[in-house]
Amino acid sequence: MLNFARSRTPARATTRPTTMGSMDYAEPKRKGNFVGKVFIAAVLTTICIIMIKRSPNLNSPSPFAVHETGVTHVLVTGGAGYIGSHAAFRLLKDSYRVTIVDNLSRGNLGAVKVLQELFPEPGRLQFIYADLGDSNSVNKIFLENKFDAVMHFAAVAYVGESTVDPLKYYHNITSNTLLVLESMAKYDVKTLIYSSTCATYGEPEKMPITEVTPQAPINPYGKAKKMAEDIILDFSKNSDMAVMILRYFNVIGSDPEGRLGEAPRPELREQGRISGACFDAARGIIPGLKVRGTDYKTSDGTCIRDYIDVTDLVDAHVKALEKAQPAKVGIYNVGTGKGSSVKEFVEACKKATGVNIKVEFLPRRPGDYAEVYSDPTKINRELKWTAQRTDLEESLRTAWRWQKSHRDGYGIPNTY
Repeated sequence: MLNFARSRTPARATTRPTTMGSMDYAEPKRKGNFVGKVFIAAVLTTICIIMIKRSPNLNSPSPFAVHETGVTHVLVTGGAGYIGSHAAFRLLKDSYRVTIVDNLSRGNLGAVKVLQELFPEPGRLQFIYADLGDSNSVNKIFLENKFDAVMHFAAVAYVGESTVDPLKYYHNITSNTLLVLESMAKYDVKTLIYSSTCATYGEPEKMPITEVTPQAPINPYGKAKKMAEDIILDFSKNSDMAVMILRYFNVIGSDPEGRLGEAPRPELREQGRISGACFDAARGIIPGLKVRGTDYKTSDGTCIRDYIDVTDLVDAHVKALEKAQPAKVGIYNVGTGKGSSVKEFVEACKKATGVNIKVEFLPRRPGDYAEVYSDPTKINRELKWTAQRTDLEESLRTAWRWQKSHRDGYGIPNTY
């Protein structure tokens, strides 16, 4: 007789891990969930990495931080100032890449804003707010940017002020130029265009002034500029840097199309250029024009100066940049080759503005010299540069148009 036992229902699988010896094996379902989560996390991480790498801001460096074939990147120190902003404008028009560095102590943020609006394309223009007297800032600027050339305009530049506060001038002009030159050498920047002045000649015995006229400055402004020149010349003796030193005379005028002009800070008007004082008198900002010195040994007793239009001046800088040669130094006077007395200048200003400006004659200003005008033969011959805007009244008329339409300068504060 056969005995059939009742069949049992198979036992359900437990949720505990099965133990074999000393090894635990996770339950298969949980293992699958864990592997899936790891896979998803890996996929998401990979996608994030790909997106980050494709981001233009992270995938490629700033155009200012690389040397680019066919593009010349110029650092313009003092590029927010009167002359520096006009130079930056010309460079940008000529398709240079421009970095402006300025601490706005004498420059105008409004001039930078104008340039930014005119040249908004990426990689054309950047502004760095910095003080060239801070060695760490200067080093950082050169570390983070790749410059092909430097146009060094940044400087305090009032003769009268230099006699009252000479240490400011030696720090700002001489020491700051040394810091810039050191960084140029450290980061292998190949070309320097140095903005110097006829004040390095002092009061020569013979006119006109040539590049070989002895330099004997009579005020701290001229002395500080000559010291800076000497540093550059000594350095260049054992360097392959291309160096151009431009000694220019009294600057007037403004952008012919009215986009840029001269807007000195109100507290510095007393120290400023005679053109600025003439315009202030014509607009009634000051009661009249003060002419200092009527007893000089000149035809009418007032100082004689060589007045150069700012547009011509920046053209000379661009030509110097184009002609600069490695391991060579070029030194040039930039002027018209003719002088005009202060009285003649005032008469031209009256005609340009149409205002009968009141004139007050006062004693001489400390540090001034009787007569200075250039012989531009060398720059005419070697750089093919000649001043085009030699009509004093016309240059003043151009500047007056900007002044009339910008009574408050650029109209924005210099806070940054």
